[in-house]
Amino acid sequence: MVARLLSILCLVLAGLLGGCASEPTRLAIGTMRAQALQQLGAPTATYALPGGGERLQYSRAPSGFEVNNVDVDATGRVVSVQQELDERLFGITILPGVWREADILRTYGRPFEITRVSSFDGQVWSWRYRAQNARRLLYVYVDPQGLVQYYNVGDDMTLDLRVR
Repeated sequence: MVARLLSILCLVLAGLLGGCASEPTRLAIGTMRAQALQQLGAPTATYALPGGGERLQYSRAPSGFEVNNVDVDATGRVVSVQQELDERLFGITILPGVWREADILRTYGRPFEITRVSSFDGQVWSWRYRAQNARRLLYVYVDPQGLVQYYNVGDDMTLDLRVR
């Protein structure tokens, strides 16, 4: 019994330590692309950036709350690491009337859900995120031409509905 508990504890600790090594926000600026890939594994998506750079995107969607973008310059060095699903960034990042679907994907990755509502002619793309440990949702409204019209945020009530 004790041996089995020790085995389980060792597996849990190994998983936790392995998770720390693959956390994008712990990646040092200046790290080479190959080393970043070795440390983090394959990204969930990659996007070309201006000037010959590349974005390595690590999304925990659809059930997770983070999208980490690791930007690599043309020389292959990491120049920025950013967790994008942050309420403080939405107002300066999302550009209604300018952004298109490609801009959304390059920044936030695939949404966990795309829906329609009767009050808007277009699609509503949604991502889960956390704000001070509260479960929240980012909604981006995309018109039929693929142009972002506006966004808003709200509480994620899905957990509350499942508990009742």
